[in-house]
Amino acid sequence: MKRFYRDVTVAETAGAYEVRLDGKPLKTQRGAAQSVPTAGLAELLAAEWEQQGEQLDPAAFTFRDMADYALDVVAPDPAAVADKLLAFAETDTLCYRADPDEPFYRRQHAVWEPIVTACEARENIALVRVSGVVHRPQAEATLAALRARLAALDPFTLAAFDQLTALSASLVVGLAALEPYADGKALWDAANLEEIWQAEQWGKDAEAAERTARREADFLAAMQFAAAVRS
Repeated sequence: MKRFYRDVTVAETAGAYEVRLDGKPLKTQRGAAQSVPTAGLAELLAAEWEQQGEQLDPAAFTFRDMADYALDVVAPDPAAVADKLLAFAETDTLCYRADPDEPFYRRQHAVWEPIVTACEARENIALVRVSGVVHRPQAEATLAALRARLAALDPFTLAAFDQLTALSASLVVGLAALEPYADGKALWDAANLEEIWQAEQWGKDAEAAERTARREADFLAAMQFAAAVRS
């Protein structure tokens, strides 16, 4: 589609913010007003429109798509989204490890344990660690605390958290990524530790590396989105 606007502005209205193209406010993909809670987030959305060339690139609207998801999907039923994400606690990447006598276990413990223990301290929970692939459920008290934690998130933060958790296959990583001074690169590498380990042992696969790079960019974008919600 050819670019159809010249001016991109941000306006405050009724305590919220919206992007306007040539003075006209935007709508979500389902037709709702694209109204966001902070000026920082609105500026992030506006930058996507401003950076478009003569032909619009739909793939370059990462933040717009996340905002639309927050408004069209999360806001009408945040509990459904939270319940979907809570399932990651039962299969969290950082809680399922190799057998203790394997070299990879020592690497997992060194990288993952600080992240898991920090999460436990921050959220006042206890997480079950598993060696092997046999499932062990998390305690009901842990799941209840995590459910309450997700219920407290606003729809925009929950939308970013959805992306963070799904990409990393880890509720623990997703929660850590919401912290104000989180190291996104370190968290992404932790979530992809097995792939990094395999590459170290057998060499990199170019196609797999390209896919991982795209997913990492999406992960870091979701962190940026969540940070803008706080701004």
